[in-house]
Amino acid sequence: MNSRERILGRVRRALADAPADETPIVRDYLREHGERTVARTVELLAENLADYRAIVHRTDEDGLAGLIAALLEKRGSASVLVPPGLDEGWLAATGVTRVADGADSTPDQLDRVDSVVTACAVAIAETGTIVLDGSPDQGRRRITLVPDHHVCVVRVPDQVVSSVPQGLERLDPARPLTWISGPSATSDIELDRVEGVHGPRALEVVLVGGP
Repeated sequence: MNSRERILGRVRRALADAPADETPIVRDYLREHGERTVARTVELLAENLADYRAIVHRTDEDGLAGLIAALLEKRGSASVLVPPGLDEGWLAATGVTRVADGADSTPDQLDRVDSVVTACAVAIAETGTIVLDGSPDQGRRRITLVPDHHVCVVRVPDQVVSSVPQGLERLDPARPLTWISGPSATSDIELDRVEGVHGPRALEVVLVGGP
């Protein structure tokens, strides 16, 4: 028996005779800070994403493929990682080599891929956060953590919510959730910012509207 098991055993013994408390927990916090129109909520998302140093683009369905092709070309990407359920039309305008997400892909192989393109599960305006849930159009968690450049497509207004509580209502807690607020960044004791340590150095978010 290790230290952890001994401590947990003491806790269980101490609580053995305690009555079960089935009193519901009331969380009366604000579900949204202020009242905003749908358009203003999308604008707030764009502002907060940019504040976190993500690069925000806007387009419609007809211009999406061309925009993604332009972003990959500007980045100089020779390869792009593709989740299995990504809409094939999104990459129809680019000739960049596509790399499928394979279960046997090693971190070294993923690190050699220049870019990754995914959809998202939900985008939260108040925190400037994109959430991925491992759905087929987003792929496994690691494909958005290893490549240095991530292009994430957000459908507006359908996938945009105001607050974290509203976002949680749309998410399945049993799925592998990845919460992204800007490109990966950290700072040392002198507050020198370093990007790309724990994930992509560059995050580009495409807000795509109607036709």
